[in-house]
Amino acid sequence: MSDSFKDREKAAEAKFQHDQETMFKANARRNKLLGLWAADLLGLTDADAKSYAKDVITADFEKPGDEDVLEKVYEDFQKKGVDLSERQVRKEMDRLLQVALEQIATE
Repeated sequence: MSDSFKDREKAAEAKFQHDQETMFKANARRNKLLGLWAADLLGLTDADAKSYAKDVITADFEKPGDEDVLEKVYEDFQKKGVDLSERQVRKEMDRLLQVALEQIATE
């Protein structure tokens, strides 16, 4: 292989790794923001809200993808009588992912 091709390959690998790390951070931040948003709707404050946000972050490690986070928040809403659909929670998750990406980009 030529040096030019190797350099482009290394650059592509580095970009892929950076993008993966950025998305991991963004998802974790999104989950924290989602947890704080949900905690507010659940009537939790201060330490309880922060603890709930950590629980939402941890829920993301149960299954691949976002479904575990969605299920946790939605089920907690159902238990407490918060009248939001899964679609509304998903929409907030999408909005908060964009917020998280913007926050990371400005750091």
